[in-house]
Amino acid sequence: MTKNRKGWIALMFGAAVVLTVGCTSLKTPATADVAVSKAAVDNAAGAGGAQFAPVEMTAAREKLALANKAMLVKDYKLARDMANQAQADAKLAQSKANSGKAQIAADALQDDIRVLREELERNL
Repeated sequence: MTKNRKGWIALMFGAAVVLTVGCTSLKTPATADVAVSKAAVDNAAGAGGAQFAPVEMTAAREKLALANKAMLVKDYKLARDMANQAQADAKLAQSKANSGKAQIAADALQDDIRVLREELERNL
């Protein structure tokens, strides 16, 4: 084998190693991001996100599905991007759900106060 050919083979082998390590290093964070996003979507759904923030929940679920598809085709950058967007949408949905529940509780409390005032006025 010629010296030039050995150098070329060594260069190709080195490039393959770098690509393999690079892809592996992208897979781990992408896998973690998708898992965290799935948990965020599940939490938002459990908090009533579908009821109080249906648009955000739909967006979160769609982006999580895209992240999962990207993982299957080993497009780890796209998977991370979609997972992060899904997580943001899920957090927004959960916040809207919490806010909606708090508003309902506040409205109920105001109604209770109104009823008590009416009772007090009748008894005076």
